[in-house]
Amino acid sequence: MEKSKVYFTTFKTTLTENLLEKLRRLVLTAGIRDIDFQDRYAAIKIHFGEYGNLAFLRPNYAKVIADVVKEAGGKPFLTDCNTLYVGSRKNALDHLDTAYANGFTPMTTGCQVIIADGLKGTDEALAPIDGEYVKEAKVGRALMDADILISLTHFKGHEATGFGGAIKNIGMGGGSRAGKMEMHSDGKPNVSAEKCIGCKSCIKVCAHTGVTVTDKKAFIDHDKCVGCGRCIGVCPKDAIESGFDISNDRLNCKMAEYAKAICDGRPCFHIALVCDVSPNCDCHAENDIPIIPDVGMFASFDPVALDMACADACNRQPVIAGSVLADNRDHHQDCGAGDHFHMTHPDTNWESCIEHAVKIGMGTDQYELIEI
Repeated sequence: MEKSKVYFTTFKTTLTENLLEKLRRLVLTAGIRDIDFQDRYAAIKIHFGEYGNLAFLRPNYAKVIADVVKEAGGKPFLTDCNTLYVGSRKNALDHLDTAYANGFTPMTTGCQVIIADGLKGTDEALAPIDGEYVKEAKVGRALMDADILISLTHFKGHEATGFGGAIKNIGMGGGSRAGKMEMHSDGKPNVSAEKCIGCKSCIKVCAHTGVTVTDKKAFIDHDKCVGCGRCIGVCPKDAIESGFDISNDRLNCKMAEYAKAICDGRPCFHIALVCDVSPNCDCHAENDIPIIPDVGMFASFDPVALDMACADACNRQPVIAGSVLADNRDHHQDCGAGDHFHMTHPDTNWESCIEHAVKIGMGTDQYELIEI
């Protein structure tokens, strides 16, 4: 396969060009205007950051991309889906509150903010993929309704997938709550009796009579349950839980298949900022110190090549003293030396995501890096 072009620029600035202007120049040089935006809805898929986390991308960067889309006649909106875990982004109201608190408002970004899978994370569209692990991806409806997809990714470490790049931003981030459950688990949800109050909300939403309530406690019959996850979304006490029972490699493969399902059939463009490279996901309500210095900004039409270029660039960086990576390097020198992300989380294998994405035809891991 022919090498994909990945455009790159450092965070160095001049008296005549600041970082926002540099990001604009990067995406224009990379060809974002080759997409016909006229009168078309453009979803800018971004992570708004869990409340308490400060490593997420600043909203100023999102405004640059929204302005580029508007100048081309498009209709941009910022979007993400609700989380499967309990936190500050588990439903659309809390999610919007968190996004606004973190600076992502229509006033600061110049476009609307839409939670793609609706109020309770159950507003989804089925995207066919016929993959090795996924046959129909359960994706936030607003994300699938968009004519164009732009991923704006904070590239950082991740405790389950090794790193969080463009593929994770799109695939895991684009899944509805049920979609996230499918990626994280081969099983079906269970009820925590301690939390359940017997309100029967789960019975009302189950289309397969898979839930019963006895003595004010719900029970899920796994023989009837199809694993749709809607009961997780409607439970007011977060008493219904998904089992995180698959390997990290399987998670990475499912995530790649979800990302391909979301990208297929429409123009896509991908941007990654490698800064504040925290060891864990921005879904954490805290962020540790970065594991490496800031690297720069990347852009490409190929999300696989983009992730590969970012990973290679990170692995060429020195380790920041006092970071999780430095501690692991000092104590586990035989564990993935030279691979910063594997050294940070030795149980992860980010290569499995790249390899599977290449296998299913989402892109290539071969790239030409063009510095501007």
